[in-house]
Amino acid sequence: MAPAGFPASLPLCVCLLLASGFAQAGRLLVVPMDGSHLFTMQSVVEKLIHRGHKVVVVVPEVSWQLRKSLNFTMKMNSVSYTLKELSHCFKFFAHNQWKTEEVGMFSLLKNPGRGFFELLFSHCMDLFSDKKLVEYLKKRSFDAVFLDLFDVCSLTVAKYLSLPSVIFARDILFCHYLEEGAQCPSPPSYVPRGGLKLTGTMTFTERLRKHLAYKGEHGFCPYFFKTARKIASEVFQIPVTMNALFNPVSSWLFHRDFVLDFPRPIIPQMVLVGGINCHQGEPFSKVCCLSFST
Repeated sequence: MAPAGFPASLPLCVCLLLASGFAQAGRLLVVPMDGSHLFTMQSVVEKLIHRGHKVVVVVPEVSWQLRKSLNFTMKMNSVSYTLKELSHCFKFFAHNQWKTEEVGMFSLLKNPGRGFFELLFSHCMDLFSDKKLVEYLKKRSFDAVFLDLFDVCSLTVAKYLSLPSVIFARDILFCHYLEEGAQCPSPPSYVPRGGLKLTGTMTFTERLRKHLAYKGEHGFCPYFFKTARKIASEVFQIPVTMNALFNPVSSWLFHRDFVLDFPRPIIPQMVLVGGINCHQGEPFSKVCCLSFST
């Protein structure tokens, strides 16, 4: 189902933009997230450039892995924190995260180092404060925005520019916003939720535990994304919810494989691209077959 305000064929057009040999060179805006999230998108971006698409990447000037490339246009925006502060916040968060065996969104909320995410979310206000950069993006007439699921700022950028967006992510079990925004069925009694260490075969107690965790997300997730929602509301000058940011997304590319994950419903706009980050192996050497006769 296409989002309201966009033509029904929009998801197909976006997929064709990312497909080989089906579309002319287009203009793609990429808003990546630093760290390991960047590596999962890099191979796709490089392939798009190789096929002739024009790519503009917007990154904060303070980052770990985001480096200038000769293959695409990079636009940088200043931020209010230093690399030392970014690294310190991350190390503090990671240290406290590894001390507990609990995983998932709830552990992030209880982690005393969650200020790391507040720091990441804050760069969005710095981006929109750069009026020259914002005007540049508005005048470039992009065809779509390629973004990371966890970086809420990229969703804000796509909505602000009224552009179709393509999300590249590992899974769809991220809070409840993605499955609700995508209108993707996710029955709490059937689909295992991430971080609970449950399988597709659950007892009644396990199903009840998962259902309570799902309900708990509706209370915890808005608090986790409080800073991101506040910034988006300031950008649009109206109260903005997370569902309002996720609803306009046109397509989802998931680097997962249905063979390795639990079965679950997906909608046509969701495309599984498992193995896209695997190293391209070399062809097998030729084998000489010998026949022996008696």
